[in-house]
Amino acid sequence: MQLYSLDTAVVRRYLDSPLLLGAEAADLLQYLGLADGTPIFLDDQTMMPVEPFCSWGRSMSYADLAEGTMRDYGHIMLRFGTHQAGRERDVLSATEADLVAYKKLRTQEQKTPVGSSAWSKESSVLDQFFTFALEQGHLQRRPMRVAARGRNALSPRTRRGMDIRHLSLEQYRYFRDVGLGGQNPNSTPNPSFRGSSPHRDRAGADLAVCSGMRWQEWATVLLPELGLGRGAYGDGDDADFKVQACAKYGKERGVFVPEQAKRSVETYCLLERPDFTAAAARSLERRHRDLFVVSRIEVETGRVHGALDGEQRVFLMKAMPPRLRRITVWEGEFGLEALAVFLCRGGLMPGADSWKRYRHAAWRRMVASQTAATPRLPAKRWRWHDLRHTYALQLLTYLEQRMDGDEPDPVARRRRHRSYLSGHIRYNPLLIVSRRLGHSSPETTYAYLEYTDDLLHEFDAAFAGWLGDPEGEATYAQIAARAFHVESSPAGVS
Repeated sequence: MQLYSLDTAVVRRYLDSPLLLGAEAADLLQYLGLADGTPIFLDDQTMMPVEPFCSWGRSMSYADLAEGTMRDYGHIMLRFGTHQAGRERDVLSATEADLVAYKKLRTQEQKTPVGSSAWSKESSVLDQFFTFALEQGHLQRRPMRVAARGRNALSPRTRRGMDIRHLSLEQYRYFRDVGLGGQNPNSTPNPSFRGSSPHRDRAGADLAVCSGMRWQEWATVLLPELGLGRGAYGDGDDADFKVQACAKYGKERGVFVPEQAKRSVETYCLLERPDFTAAAARSLERRHRDLFVVSRIEVETGRVHGALDGEQRVFLMKAMPPRLRRITVWEGEFGLEALAVFLCRGGLMPGADSWKRYRHAAWRRMVASQTAATPRLPAKRWRWHDLRHTYALQLLTYLEQRMDGDEPDPVARRRRHRSYLSGHIRYNPLLIVSRRLGHSSPETTYAYLEYTDDLLHEFDAAFAGWLGDPEGEATYAQIAARAFHVESSPAGVS
């Protein structure tokens, strides 16, 4: 069995058959409502669709799952199918013994066993597939028994909470300046640094730690959303905009980028970004038919007008998914240039693997430069998502301190917290942070409460000097002031 993923653009441009033209095939896929990323399973010998796998993939497309999610789910089912083929069985004839053996292989016996969180995702996909096969009549019964408390052969052995990891001020500046920026620990230039874009990587980290955006949100941000370049939303010192298509589950929320974070991005745009755009202008011009070429941006409505696949299209900027943002260009100083803020050598935004590579290289530099005087590093290297956790904890601690005032008694503080948890939802720090992070439920944000007391003693230094000069303004205080008045912000979340 072989796995493919649907890509309408590739079909339209490159399919050349005497029976069906690419444009006709693309129109047919659109008529059937199949989204890009839909997994297609074909037989190794006949190259014909394999059921019920293709029907299951179509059901995910109709459920409006994200393109990347469908690809991941398809690979999980292909991996299980390969395992079953090795046992001379197919997926539909799987027994509980097959599932137990597969679970042990993935979590214990293979060269690099997967962790509980990865297996939890994999087991959920297998469970969903067998549920679909049962509902569609391909199975008479499920292959595994349900034991006490709903557990079965696929259930993870352990239940893990959120893996919340945050950075102190010293750790963050070491990560940003030494790891990403290529400096020495004493802030002097490192002659051995061979990174090509320290300002870009530092700006990405600053944007993440002071906005709380997830990686896919800040890495795909466009110039007009930050108030930069032509067609910007505004030229203020800070930026307010909404994320939706790039947000988790497509949940819309407002994002506030403080002045110092925006200045960090402006520095990168001034010093490094022009080199990327100038070098890539000619190649982008040759590829213009494959790109979304913007002709006009409506500042007031956030609509983007341009040509895509030879047709005039209009998109809401917040509703543009990452894949569309990556191919969005406009006419710049050197010719066609990407509308995305962060670029790589090809002139378009870096992908997940590229940002992972930047982070891993930064970690190696941090470890190599570590001395007794540098901040202590954790056992596991930092993730980009740790900057979001840092944002949440720092802001939550600051807001709680604002509510507590000078109250030194921890018992009295807890009593006040219980009071405003029930009576002052609008100004409750936990709920403010929950809205800012875009959590579907405040219950998710509750996990951060376990860590806030660890930061209270650092209050005086927690918000000064995170960005820019150490003597700069209290950036997190600026964020907190905006958060307390979120209802008056055009990007506020009610």
